[in-house]
Amino acid sequence: MTARIAHATTSGTFSLDGGTWDVENNVWVLGNESECVVIDAPHELAPIVDLIGGRTVLSVLCTHGHDDHVSVARELSEATGAPVRLHPADEVLWRQSHPDFDYEPLGSQESIAVAGVELQVRHTPGHAPGAVCFYAPELATVFTGDTLFQGGPGATGRSYSSFDTIIDSIRSQLFTLAPDTVVHTGHGASTTIGGERPHLDEWIARGH
Repeated sequence: MTARIAHATTSGTFSLDGGTWDVENNVWVLGNESECVVIDAPHELAPIVDLIGGRTVLSVLCTHGHDDHVSVARELSEATGAPVRLHPADEVLWRQSHPDFDYEPLGSQESIAVAGVELQVRHTPGHAPGAVCFYAPELATVFTGDTLFQGGPGATGRSYSSFDTIIDSIRSQLFTLAPDTVVHTGHGASTTIGGERPHLDEWIARGH
């Protein structure tokens, strides 16, 4: 029962600092025929349930607490019986969406087992204080949420974000991975570490 990755896209809105924007989010499910984890729970429950396909869900893993990544986390948890896992540094963002529903804290260097592979938690603050990436060494894959995209780092122009911090996170936690590591992002197309690493200095120059 080899681990495999399934993907769907959901549509909805992102709201913060008094503004609201239309967005499309990626949902990633990693598992085998019998068990899986869900990475992010945005906008719509049905497409995520379809990806799960009746398997046991071990946990709902949140890359960060922005509402477009956690909007149906409670519904998904209640539908599957799986706990929601989130880095506690994003408590303030989580409570904006879920004031009366608790998550289980993710450790900054925790290791999560699913379908015979390991997911390493890498704390990558910058886009959000509790942003994390999930690295699967056996699959040469990292799920980066909104920390790293094809073409640059995640946005840092809103509350609880920092450009210098996200650059430090990318440099220390992601660009130390092998160049052929596949990067599955929170929005848009996937990329590789080797495809993005050469552009770091450009991003820094642009960001300042």
